[in-house]
Amino acid sequence: MTAYTAPIRDMQFLLHDLLRISDSGLPGREELDASFTQAVLDAAGQLASEVLEPLNATGDREGCVLENGSVRTPAGFDRAFDAMREGGWTGLDCDPDYGGQGMPYVLNVAAGEMFVSANMAFNMYQGLTHGAYSAIHAHGTDAQKAMYLPKLVSCEWTGTMNLTEPHCGTDLGLLRTKAEPQDDGSYLITGQKIFISAGDHDLADNVIHLVLAKAPGGGEGTKGISLFIVPKFLVNEDGSLGARNAVSVGKLEEKMGIHGNATCVMDYDGARGWLLGDLHKGMRAMFTMMNEARLGVGLQGYAVAEGAYQNAVAYARERLQGRAVTGAENPDGPADPIIVHPDIRRALMDQKSFLEGARALTFWGADLIDRGHQGDAAAEGLVSLLTPVIKGFLTDKGFDSAVQAQQVFGGHGYIEETGMSQFVRDARIPMIYEGANGIQALDLVGRKLAQDGGKHVMAFFEMVKGFIRENEGNEALNADFLEPLKAASKDLQAAAMFFMERGMKNPNDALAGSYDFMHLFGHVALGLMWGRMAMAAQAALDAGTDDPGFYETKLATGRYYMARQLPITATHLARIRSGAAPVMALSAEQF
Repeated sequence: MTAYTAPIRDMQFLLHDLLRISDSGLPGREELDASFTQAVLDAAGQLASEVLEPLNATGDREGCVLENGSVRTPAGFDRAFDAMREGGWTGLDCDPDYGGQGMPYVLNVAAGEMFVSANMAFNMYQGLTHGAYSAIHAHGTDAQKAMYLPKLVSCEWTGTMNLTEPHCGTDLGLLRTKAEPQDDGSYLITGQKIFISAGDHDLADNVIHLVLAKAPGGGEGTKGISLFIVPKFLVNEDGSLGARNAVSVGKLEEKMGIHGNATCVMDYDGARGWLLGDLHKGMRAMFTMMNEARLGVGLQGYAVAEGAYQNAVAYARERLQGRAVTGAENPDGPADPIIVHPDIRRALMDQKSFLEGARALTFWGADLIDRGHQGDAAAEGLVSLLTPVIKGFLTDKGFDSAVQAQQVFGGHGYIEETGMSQFVRDARIPMIYEGANGIQALDLVGRKLAQDGGKHVMAFFEMVKGFIRENEGNEALNADFLEPLKAASKDLQAAAMFFMERGMKNPNDALAGSYDFMHLFGHVALGLMWGRMAMAAQAALDAGTDDPGFYETKLATGRYYMARQLPITATHLARIRSGAAPVMALSAEQF
């Protein structure tokens, strides 16, 4: 059996020591002092560990069942969803005009991490609803907002995004779902969508599908795509539910993990829908929520790994095996706990240093999204650049971290009853959905580096250089943090320069190195986070904190990352500089 304790102390450090959210100058944040956020995080942590986590194994074991056209979720999910709704967690950062609490997105991300760590499959029902809420809030008419948003905020109704079709994943220009206009302004939607998470279930009274389809006159490719609101049950003018729409679940997918979430094939047989946003501009409406959605998936990558790590630490402290090479540390027992062994410490430090850095990067990304919502164009541009890094790097490394946690258990990690297998299986999907990580790397190198004339990546480089210059006088941290960060940043800049010099002549030279570049960028971003956290921790120690143990542990963990993880940037740069020739050397027939 597994257990989970919310890392609230670390979250408070990020919110107040690092991001300093209560004095950030953003409207509405003045009241977000440490006591206020502590109360919010304590309540979220209690829900996560006492209600959601005990259902994690249940959901994995039972899965969802399709019966008579409707999906039944695992035992206990309905009561947990009621508790989620009653606590107001589904609308934490939503617009108060529609029943939300109006908190910053970064606080929603903190609560969301706990819910994902405790039970990722369960949290997806409300997480996807938040995405539908965001799209309608940004692009809906006043009537659409009034009709749908209050119910989505409260999760009385839930939402989905319907993009993928059997023949069409990333290349949405190939989609075949059609939308036929009707005299009353509605459209009849016909087609099939696959891999629709939370596509149907018994947790809410209605499911509001956002469906990409092609209406007449749109032309070829993605330029002809529109986005439509297609409810499971039609909604009357007074907000009550009407007849069942012509949308049904063709089947439930049998998956490697996230068994507690219903992944559906959705069939639309002339289902009535309403245009969301402008006709033939559906991609624009969808991408409104993409930074937020992909940051949420990056969060899933490390949050599942956090749960695995906590259980690996507990096991390493308890499992007796062998003796410490420097002498017995448990002389009254038959053996020492395995946490005394250097290789177990290495595995745990790999996980701990990644997880704390990943949390800092994600919280910073959420803070940038908050600033973007307030009209800060530079913050919006920076988070757009960082989004594929957060999504791709954190989910790749999160999966690796979950595997390391399973490895700590040895053979017991491969046995289902310990729960470690579920962490590994659940951590695998964030690498794939919301754009597979290879696509994230191509997006980073092919689009984001050159976005707005390259000013956002240059701003990131200057941010790193500025941080190093500002803190060079800190002798205590210079060698351990600033020098490694400077070296890694030079590797990142050299890789970007290689793409500029070679990419125009041979685009494959850039694209062959895109995955390495995404990871190189990820390590530098985490290096910057660790540098900032180190400075904040040292400042707290210098000020005479009453919690020195926490800050000393933070510094030691950061030193590990800078010494043992950050140097991999040199390897990534060497791979990038090898160009496309080794990658493209074989013909298709030679594989």
